[in-house]
Amino acid sequence: MRDLDYLKLMTREYPTVKAAASEMINLTAICGLPKGTEYFFSDLHGEYEAFIHLLRSSSGIIREKIEETFGNIIPEDEQVQLANLIYYPDKILNRMKAEGRATKDWKRITLYRLVQICREVSSKYSRSKVRKKMPQDFAYAIDELLHVDYNDENKKVYYSEIIHAIIDSGIADKFIVALCELIQNLTIDNLHIIGDIFDRGPRADIIMEELMHFHDVDIQWGNHDISWMGAATGNLACICNVLRIAISYNSFDVLEEGYGINLRSLSMFAASVYRNDPCERFVPHILDENIYDAVDPGLAAKMHKAIAIIQFKVEGQIIKRHPGYEMNDRILLENIDYEKGTVKVGDKEYPMLDMNFPTVDPKDPLKLTPEEDELMQNFALSFKHNKLLHKHIKFLYSNGGLYKCYNSNLLYHGCIPMTKDGEFDCLYLDGEAYAGKALMDKIEQRVKDAYFLKSKDEGKERATDFMWYLWCGSKSPVYGKDKMTTFEHYFIADKAVGKEVLNPYYQLSVKEEYCNKILEEFGLPLHGSHIINGHVPVKIKDGETPVKANGKLFIIDGGLSKAYQAKTGIAGYTLIYNSRHLALAEHKPFQPDQENTPKVQIVEKMTNRMMVADTDLGVELKGRIEDLKELVTAYRRGLLKEKTKRKNE
Repeated sequence: MRDLDYLKLMTREYPTVKAAASEMINLTAICGLPKGTEYFFSDLHGEYEAFIHLLRSSSGIIREKIEETFGNIIPEDEQVQLANLIYYPDKILNRMKAEGRATKDWKRITLYRLVQICREVSSKYSRSKVRKKMPQDFAYAIDELLHVDYNDENKKVYYSEIIHAIIDSGIADKFIVALCELIQNLTIDNLHIIGDIFDRGPRADIIMEELMHFHDVDIQWGNHDISWMGAATGNLACICNVLRIAISYNSFDVLEEGYGINLRSLSMFAASVYRNDPCERFVPHILDENIYDAVDPGLAAKMHKAIAIIQFKVEGQIIKRHPGYEMNDRILLENIDYEKGTVKVGDKEYPMLDMNFPTVDPKDPLKLTPEEDELMQNFALSFKHNKLLHKHIKFLYSNGGLYKCYNSNLLYHGCIPMTKDGEFDCLYLDGEAYAGKALMDKIEQRVKDAYFLKSKDEGKERATDFMWYLWCGSKSPVYGKDKMTTFEHYFIADKAVGKEVLNPYYQLSVKEEYCNKILEEFGLPLHGSHIINGHVPVKIKDGETPVKANGKLFIIDGGLSKAYQAKTGIAGYTLIYNSRHLALAEHKPFQPDQENTPKVQIVEKMTNRMMVADTDLGVELKGRIEDLKELVTAYRRGLLKEKTKRKNE
């Protein structure tokens, strides 16, 4: 018999044998249902329009359901119209009304079609789970419509009257929207984001809002997420990095409109300091036009250079504080010969492409000028006291981590640092060596310390500085390269010196034996388990494939970010894991108001259909069932008393 104190707590929820037995039956039945469909996305990089479309369309699966249901009944153009209605119900309804096409007949036919699709996507769930996802105002009507038996002559008129009543009462539009959103909700059971929500694209803040409204989501932090998380702690190097990347990709809207971070002080400082400097090396990449805050490219280039120089200074200060980072070779402002106009990188000198550094003192290159210091203190306050940013960062913490083991899959963004001979590489933290899973756990705790420790707590500064190391350190599992050569890209013509060498993990992990080594390290079974990560774009146009190591490894960064699509040849991947198979959806570059259905390819079929009982949730439910059995036994043995209600209660 289990601990009676624990069973006593259970009596609050299940006060009688009947209540406990009823829940046992319910949970046992759920275990016999097919597992829900999991979706894996990686490297969203602020591409909110493309991501939201993929989320609402379930990466083309809703379109497939429409074709399976109505392929031989309605023409393809009507199938596309129905799909677009499900993805964007408010927008399409408004368009239909403006064009005078939202007639009663159209609404009646549309309601019947939506009910059919809803029945298809809800078939693998329990009736109670589906009902919980329904909007309360329409739950009764939707529940009745989903369980139509057209063979029952007594009910045909009844169901038809429900549809007519919906239309005649004037709530058809709201009911259509409710059905569309329910279909979206039911198609994706679990959503996994394998890192890098932020940077490059126009509006990461909109993606964060979308994720916060999703019913079941987890996030494995990427280096770009870590950079924003570090900025929220007040880390000056991370703040500079966030600003620099946003400016370099012309993403002013995410800063000023999204998070309300005022850049006027930086623009005034840059315009003054670099007024006669064209800053040609710092002209931003214009992949997206700003809607709310258009900035002249010339001024943007000056702002870009100003924040980059400040970043190199404050990064150098962090490296000086932490010799254990072993990054002294990255303090390149100290390696410049300001008379010769050269810089020493490694053992070689290179001519500098730009030597206009009015804010750099050659005798003390890492020292901020008073104006730079004031600028950064103001930015630190803006980031540390930004309500919306902290709402999003707290969501990243509460729903995220460095890795996740789920349903025999190991999820992480970058890599597990390894040596060339295939061993897990060590990183010394607090005087101890950590490697493999232990390293990931230790780093995750330090990331939490950086945000949640108070400013005067021991270890706060160390943890906050470490956030910057995770952005670019050679043994950072979210970065996975030997160094970050931002300085070299700006100032040195020789491209070879700017090469960033990937961690040996990336050469080793394409071999099944090393994937097995990693899976064993994280306690996962070798049969049926996979590693799923992103970070390194898969160049499909060069013949690369996202499936590696004999199907053990999936790298699903295929270029959702516009910045990478020329290199990859596509616009990213979605990995879809349902009860029957694993499939990859290959995205097209997103074009508003065009057909954007991805190409879906099955890459692994399950030997037997996966049921809830076979999942992590199933293990949890089985444990719950055993607890309930113990509770029933305790009631029947008289160890606990049933709590029956009195008649007058």
